Amino acid sequence: MAETIQVLAPEEARGKARPVWIVGPEGDAADGAGVPAEVTRWLEAIGFEREPGAVALVPGADASGPASAAIALGTPGDPLAAGALAGRLPEGDWFVANPEATDIELATLGFCMGAYRFDRYRARPEKPVRLVPDASLDRERLAAMAGAVALTRDLVNTPANDMGPDAIETALRTLAGQHKAAVRAIAGDALIAKKLPMIHAVGRAAAIPPRLLDMSWGRKDAPKVTLVGKGVSFDSGGLGIKPSGSMRNMKKDMGGAANVIGLASLIMELGLDIRLRVLIPAVENAIAGNAFRPGDVYPTRKGITVEIGHTDAEGRLVLADALTLADEDDPDLIVDMATLTGAARVALGPDVVPFFTEDNKLATALAAASEAVRDPVWRMPLWQPYARNLASTVADCANVTTDGFAGSVTAALFLQKFVSADRRWAHFDLFAWNPKPKPHAPVGGEAQAIRAIYAVLEERYGGS
Repeated sequence: MAETIQVLAPEEARGKARPVWIVGPEGDAADGAGVPAEVTRWLEAIGFEREPGAVALVPGADASGPASAAIALGTPGDPLAAGALAGRLPEGDWFVANPEATDIELATLGFCMGAYRFDRYRARPEKPVRLVPDASLDRERLAAMAGAVALTRDLVNTPANDMGPDAIETALRTLAGQHKAAVRAIAGDALIAKKLPMIHAVGRAAAIPPRLLDMSWGRKDAPKVTLVGKGVSFDSGGLGIKPSGSMRNMKKDMGGAANVIGLASLIMELGLDIRLRVLIPAVENAIAGNAFRPGDVYPTRKGITVEIGHTDAEGRLVLADALTLADEDDPDLIVDMATLTGAARVALGPDVVPFFTEDNKLATALAAASEAVRDPVWRMPLWQPYARNLASTVADCANVTTDGFAGSVTAALFLQKFVSADRRWAHFDLFAWNPKPKPHAPVGGEAQAIRAIYAVLEERYGGS
């Protein structure tokens, strides 16, 4: 949160701040966006190409540096492309001089997101570039939004040697302490005693014991919303070991937990009137003599037995027990987030998050929110005929299919077994990573779907 506030200059800085002009696509009337004629002439003279995130510095009458700047948001305009300003502007204070040209709240959020850097392990020279928010904006809301994104990115970017199951617990406890939330943890062999056998089975081979993290916040009689996040701190694939290239970024396999923690921070910071519960099965999928094996059969908290077809499909196993626990509390809504399948990336790529739900109203609300806040999600089908492909000859079901088809769908169908049929539930299959830089996001860990989900929760439950 502190870093986010640092890139937002106070209102009193506006008097000395330099203007940034948002310019439209080629052929648009510059006057319509409020851009001065001299700025337009300069952009024409330098052959400014109005691609999303393109920035041009406009000189002043003297040689003391640029007097203003211009940024293009592309066609159709993406306000988040204003994130490019954070890395392209000279140091100092700036303000958007024609806020009516775009969604100024999203553009300012884009600037804050674009200013993010993960510098835990190396020093970078500071380049203090700040933006004075438009007077119409809620600074606290902006800081909360950008802070949630930064927190999520930090957690995903931290390598597994510093972000094991115990560090995930520390991160959740730190957040809870900031908002007077309660946290309890069930770790190691206590997971067996507390009927969480799948979390134990997946994580028992690691040096750091597996655990189930459980955080509660908000009025006890408020509507219950439970967030469940896959917290696999590193995924070797287990005995079905991944090839080295596929293992390279498996520090991000706790991206579901990171995004749930980021979403929880946003909910608590902005005071939604809900009874929030966060459940995170935090484990490392490691290899040792006691690692779970292909062909093993394990019970679950639900009472369903599962045959292990592949040890690299471990995320759905730990989520099964956590979802069962969430369902027992009879919440109004369960949302789970997980970096679950490569099939989701084949279907929709790294940027668009597939989600699954039987609730049509919820799906419609998520689709609308996704478009409104520029946080892309896309509904995928819970196609019930594929559920039979999870059959086992020795157990109630298997954790994978044998045909390799519709992997994201069948993973969601597996999870659905552990949620009551009448429960409002949505599953998000994340990538939690930017493989290529964007104007508002560097390469690395990413917050995905949390702004869209928050918009739906805010519309449904409102503030405290």
